[in-house]
Amino acid sequence: MQGVGRYPPLSNGVGVTLELSTTTSSPLAIDVTESTEMRIRRLIGENPVVIFTRSPCCCMCHVMKRLLLSSVGVHPAVIQLEDDEIAALSASAATRGGGDKAENGGGMDEMPAMYIGGTRVGGLESLVALHLSGGLVPKLVEVGVVTYNNYKV
Repeated sequence: MQGVGRYPPLSNGVGVTLELSTTTSSPLAIDVTESTEMRIRRLIGENPVVIFTRSPCCCMCHVMKRLLLSSVGVHPAVIQLEDDEIAALSASAATRGGGDKAENGGGMDEMPAMYIGGTRVGGLESLVALHLSGGLVPKLVEVGVVTYNNYKV
């Protein structure tokens, strides 16, 4: 990413010179030295609601996005992973306390995989089960993406 530097007027007193410089403070900056697992952890931490899906995006991911948007008005971040990156997602889930198969309604390699507030929800089945049991909205309220005032039952 490039940043813009501002300097005093030129010697003739007219205009401003702008200089492009590299910056790492931008949220859009990409650190090429960052491992895939670290990038996934960062994305989970930076986004209140994130869905990781296989590249190209699968139909179950579209259903998850549609459920979140139409029922509670949430736009999740959707990150498409290549096959070699999915193992890093599983490793990241394991180190973040992603839980086991019984807890999440699916294995670590379940794709798409959704996280709310840094906690692994699981795949499509887990999301639907959470929504039908009435647990989805409280989780979304907890992470600040919806309020009870905005949600209509």
